[in-house]
Amino acid sequence: MEWVKRIEQVLYFRLFDIGGAAITPIQLIILALVLVITSIIARSVRRLCEQRLMQFIDAGPRYTMVRLAQYSIWCIGVLIGLRVLNVDLTTVAVVAGALGVGIGFGLQNVVANFVAGLVVLFEQPIRVNDFVTTENVEGRIEEIKFRSTKILTNDNISIIVPNSEFTNRTVINWSHGDPRVRLHVPVGVAYGSDVDLVTRTLLEVAAETEGVLKDPEPQVWFKEFGDSSLNFELLVWIDQPEYHQRLRSRLNYAIEAAFRRYGIQIPFPQRDLHIRSAEGLIPLMSHSSVE
Repeated sequence: MEWVKRIEQVLYFRLFDIGGAAITPIQLIILALVLVITSIIARSVRRLCEQRLMQFIDAGPRYTMVRLAQYSIWCIGVLIGLRVLNVDLTTVAVVAGALGVGIGFGLQNVVANFVAGLVVLFEQPIRVNDFVTTENVEGRIEEIKFRSTKILTNDNISIIVPNSEFTNRTVINWSHGDPRVRLHVPVGVAYGSDVDLVTRTLLEVAAETEGVLKDPEPQVWFKEFGDSSLNFELLVWIDQPEYHQRLRSRLNYAIEAAFRRYGIQIPFPQRDLHIRSAEGLIPLMSHSSVE
């Protein structure tokens, strides 16, 4: 039939060449189908892994395994797509290498973040659901992608952090290992205060504050003689590090109330000025009186 021949002519029409291989509409259609099937398989594998591994593996390692499985499936799908186009993979590798040198200078940050993402996924210094603190961001990790990581702060704000931040800078992972952490709450009292009363008061506040662990026991350290105050430090243990700021505020409120109750004064910075001679001040005082 003539219309069948026309369709064949359209489907097998030579559009352009890649590495000496002719690209036709039928190949592009098959490529699109391969990519769609790859996407479906990747999503299915993700759901299957999450359901099967949920009971045996924690959220962090499970997320890493699912991500690596998806990336592997997509790599296989892309290779199959290239074979559908009859593209010589050797030629692609040579071209990619040549382009990589030029593009690398303009995409250094992207490449660095990509490599950092692989390091994070394999070494797992941070994992999904971990509570972390970087230089300017604190929150819970929701997602780790190729280039960046999404962190949800306590203010319910999603912040996108480049993966290189987790490999090139210091990161506090509050969820790593033992969830118990110790808080240091600095407190200053006026000179002349009863240090034993201050110690007992701080320990009483720690014992009555919700969220403070009984074991290990809270401690009070007499840190130093400051310029305007006797400086103490209350040390308490908590097992919910993501709420450390809230608990610190709760302790500060309780300490201030307890100090008022027991008559313990919280000082403010002050300086004593000693005048040895008033001769130089007499002209100034006379001038002020005249005005």
